Amino acid sequence: MAKNPDPSLTLTTSRGVARTVDDWTTMFQLCLVVLPARSEASAFIPVAQRIFATFGDSDATCAYLVTGEAEVARRILGKVEAEEMTFVDPDGALVASLGIQRLPALVQIRQDTSVGATAEGWNARDWQRAVREIAKAMAWTVPEVSGAGDPPRGLDWPVATV
Repeated sequence: MAKNPDPSLTLTTSRGVARTVDDWTTMFQLCLVVLPARSEASAFIPVAQRIFATFGDSDATCAYLVTGEAEVARRILGKVEAEEMTFVDPDGALVASLGIQRLPALVQIRQDTSVGATAEGWNARDWQRAVREIAKAMAWTVPEVSGAGDPPRGLDWPVATV
C-alpha cells in the first residue's frame, strides 16, 4: 500500500534537473509510471503512452520514474526518454518513501504531495481502476489501459529485487 512521500526528497530528471517532490507538485500533480531498472520494463512503455496520451493535457505532469541511473532510463525507454518527462531514482529513496512493494507501479502524487490513486505490480484491472480515480479527481477523460500486445498479468517484480 503506497503512502505519502517525504515532500523534501529530491527528485531528479534524467537530464539532471533536481527539485524536491514538493517543488515538482507546486503547479501540477504527478502521474508517475514507476519502472524497475530492468530491460524487461520496456514492455510497459505502450501502457504508459496510452495513459500519458489522455492525461497529457490535464492538470497532471505525466512522467516515468526509473529506479536506476539516467543511462539505465535511456536504455529502457529508448527514444521515449527524450519525449517524456523522466525521473530517476538510483538509490530508491522515492520508491521507498512511497512504500511501493511491486513494480511496475502507477502512482498519483497530488499537489499537496499526498498519494492519490495507485496500482502496484502489473494487473490491467488495477491500473484501470487507478486511472479512473485519477480522471475523476481531475474531471478528465479516462484512458484505456489495456491494449494489444500488453505484458501478461503478473509480469512484475518485488522492489527488493530491482
